[in-house]
Amino acid sequence: MPVISAQPYDYPLPANLLQVALMIIDMQRDFLEPGGFGAALGNDVSRLQAIVPAVQQLQAVFRAKGLPIIQTQEGHQRDLSDCPVSKRSRGQPQLKIGDSGPMGRILVLGELGNGIIPALEPKPDEIVISKPGKGAFYRTALEAALRSRQITHLIFTGVTTEVCVQTTMREANDRGYECLLVEDATESYFPDFKQATLDMIRAQGGIVGWTATLEATLTGLQTGSR
Repeated sequence: MPVISAQPYDYPLPANLLQVALMIIDMQRDFLEPGGFGAALGNDVSRLQAIVPAVQQLQAVFRAKGLPIIQTQEGHQRDLSDCPVSKRSRGQPQLKIGDSGPMGRILVLGELGNGIIPALEPKPDEIVISKPGKGAFYRTALEAALRSRQITHLIFTGVTTEVCVQTTMREANDRGYECLLVEDATESYFPDFKQATLDMIRAQGGIVGWTATLEATLTGLQTGSR
């Protein structure tokens, strides 16, 4: 059986790689570019931009192998009916969810800033899940999409490591999916938070899942077959 060299031990891949999906979490302009929600919270968005080449490499490999790719984008309806008041006001940001910014209304579906960055633009046949919360399973069709395709293994990338990536990974783990986070294809505005998340995921024998480098992940995928 093919494996990916990982922590806390090798991550076993299924014999049929079509059961493995690449999860690209929230690589959207509101989080990665100046003028978006991440910057409005006072964060250095350049930290998140640094992982784009790594995510691109994985995206290219999955496309070449014809394997499923799922992207998520956090966003709300135009009337904000799916955005709790507590979420909109927390942190007292310069621009709140729904406010008008340089790329349109912040974290509102259909606005320029809510779109996935051009470097990772999904193809028409790839799945894009719009989510109102941090986790990608909450009030979305993600689980139905995974079950209908008989996907059992999820390889995680994206931002931010300790919030939407970790939340979705924990939700997936509880649902029985085998989850691996690619260490250099995920990022946080806060380096310590990213490291703490990696440590938590692989603690106690992989209580939430596995972590691996991009190189190890690419090598392992090349040993598998579909």
